[in-house]
Amino acid sequence: MPERVITVVPEEGLHARPASLFVETVNEYDAEVTIGPEGAADDDLVNASSMLAVTGLGVAGGEKLRVVAEGSDAEDVLDALEELLSTPEDEL
Repeated sequence: MPERVITVVPEEGLHARPASLFVETVNEYDAEVTIGPEGAADDDLVNASSMLAVTGLGVAGGEKLRVVAEGSDAEDVLDALEELLSTPEDEL
C-alpha cells in the first residue's frame, strides 16, 4: 500500500475549510485513504473521506501526517493530497 508522510503547511492546519477541501479531494479518486499522525499504527488511522474523522484529528499547521492509500488511484490521490497539504491556505 502506498503511503506518504506529509507536513501540513496551512497555518490553521486541517480546520473546516482545508479539511473540507481535503475530504473532497479524497472522494474524487478511486482509492481508500486513511490518515493519522506521523508514526501512527495502521489501527490508529482514520477514514480520510469523513469530514468528522479528519477534523477530529485536530491537525495543526506544521504537523506531519501519515497518509495511506489503497486502490487503483492510490498514487494519484497521494499526489493530489500532498499538493493540497503543501499549499498555504491563502493560495487554495
